[in-house]
Amino acid sequence: MLPTSSKGRMPTRTNPIFPQYLRRIIKWQQMDIEYTFWQMLHLCTSPKVVYQHTKYHKQTKNQWARDDPAFVVICILLLAVSAVAYSAAYDHSVGHAVYVVLSVTSVHFLLMGAVLATICWFLTNTYLREETSNSHVVEQRVEWLYAFDVHCNSFFPLFIVLYVIHFFISPLLVAHGFVPLLLSNLIFMAAVSYYHYLNFLGYEVLPFLEKTAFFLYPIGIVIIFTPILILSGFNPSRYLMNIYFSQ
Repeated sequence: MLPTSSKGRMPTRTNPIFPQYLRRIIKWQQMDIEYTFWQMLHLCTSPKVVYQHTKYHKQTKNQWARDDPAFVVICILLLAVSAVAYSAAYDHSVGHAVYVVLSVTSVHFLLMGAVLATICWFLTNTYLREETSNSHVVEQRVEWLYAFDVHCNSFFPLFIVLYVIHFFISPLLVAHGFVPLLLSNLIFMAAVSYYHYLNFLGYEVLPFLEKTAFFLYPIGIVIIFTPILILSGFNPSRYLMNIYFSQ
């Protein structure tokens, strides 16, 4: 008799991906650095190509999530360098520079990423999975680690805009006047909107999900609120710089 599986039943097989993933973080020689930089480049230019390779990864490794932590490690290193550059330009305290580095890497990237990934993981598995009428079809679920991968992919272009490009033009953006106010809001709008677009692409590629356009809704909210922030005189660049570097 053929085995059957009831809908909603969790797989009983334990998944060793996450422990193996953590072990590889301290083994730099096992990371595919070249492929990681290839992904980072194409996330900024052709993100659909990256998720096409995600399909290939699923076919060869039978998992959607990366088994290589190189992307996360490199993101943390780049964020640390960016934080040091900001601290060198706007602050002269070594202790405060350490605080900024830890805040950016631990809170901005890892903690917020884990929270956002958990929210998306819960929403997709609870509300966006397709109903399967065939009891013999293996149930598919979004892996939490894949949800975190999607966040990392979406975060990198945002990092380029709000941490790198923003750094070089920050003297202009934090100045007083309408032009700095307008530019700052437009830059933040573009970066956050692109983040959510990549988030959408990450879940759209999963064949067992439906109504993934849900992840595009925040873009509309950002576009609506940006003119309001401009008219109210709110400059996000000056606000964030004051939080970290005001005396």
